[in-house]
Amino acid sequence: MKSPWFVDTTLRDGEQAPGVAFSSDQAFSIAEKLAAIGIPELEIGTPAMGPAEIEKMRRIARAHLGCRTTAWCRADERDIDAAVASGVDAVHLSFPASDIHLNALRKNRAWVLERAGHLVTLAKERFGYVSVGAQDASRAPKTWLRSFGRLVADLGAARLRIADTVGIWDPTQCHASIRELRAALPDIEIGVHTHDDLGMATANAVVAARAGADAVDVTVNGLGERAGNAALEEVVMAVEVAWGVSSGLALDQLMALSQLVERCSGRSVHRQKAVVGKSAFEHESGIHVHAMLRDARSYQPFAPQRLGRGRSEFVIGKHSGRAALAQMLTDRGQPASPAKIEDLRERLLRRTEGQADPLTHQDLESLVTAG
Repeated sequence: MKSPWFVDTTLRDGEQAPGVAFSSDQAFSIAEKLAAIGIPELEIGTPAMGPAEIEKMRRIARAHLGCRTTAWCRADERDIDAAVASGVDAVHLSFPASDIHLNALRKNRAWVLERAGHLVTLAKERFGYVSVGAQDASRAPKTWLRSFGRLVADLGAARLRIADTVGIWDPTQCHASIRELRAALPDIEIGVHTHDDLGMATANAVVAARAGADAVDVTVNGLGERAGNAALEEVVMAVEVAWGVSSGLALDQLMALSQLVERCSGRSVHRQKAVVGKSAFEHESGIHVHAMLRDARSYQPFAPQRLGRGRSEFVIGKHSGRAALAQMLTDRGQPASPAKIEDLRERLLRRTEGQADPLTHQDLESLVTAG
């Protein structure tokens, strides 16, 4: 078991989330932060979007941040020219793989094979690293996908990227598909690009790597079009915690990275979002808090400090037990007698009846002082 190669596409696919448009300064700050935590490859934009996009990409590429910079391109010579102008290290060429996408573009498989033969050769003349994408591969026939992959490998592309474009794979399908491709195409790197339409992007990215994929695409906070992409912080921590394998990344900077992208994108992170959500390390249940006061591992998979977060937070509410209430009273210099705790507990139950939001600091102070 080893950690996969992480390709962060926050600045490309992440920015495709409706209404998200990073300024040049914002994109550069995000790229800097991603490089600082050790992400080895950044897909930094789509140069075919025009001069402003090319200049934004060129600024990042010229900074030599210590990671590979990649441009996303359609199957078009003009896109390759634009990628050259952006100054990136590598290029990703995307081809439709499924009949659905081919029909939508009024193309056929013969066209894909002809264009791939021409464009991969052209791209290899201009870039040291060429990645080729099979878009909507999860809905493409496996025999056709293997044939396309064989051609791409024979042309000398460095990586074949398999995309679950509309997020329909479940982890068992994903694992089987990647395992079959890995066996059929041993002489080319395999990458995966997963979407979260059914809530399985992270799981699919993780099992794809387990099945033999060399690289996984991720975005910070899972940012992306529709329901988003596999979340960088989730995939990284799955590797670290579920696999017990080092990702090689600076985990203590993940929280700051998440908050940076949250601010720049204007997309708030849901409080119960895994790893980086506000509630990811909050505890209210009396049974949980009682156990965690003795051993914090009781009800959380890893310490929040690994992410650069503060300590776990015990939230006082309807489900709080006597141990949590005693701790709250002690923290405030109040006597934690059994009678005081029972009185506080009764008032707390009345106060939280029908309430959806956690109690504020002022609410708690009022409850303590009222007794």
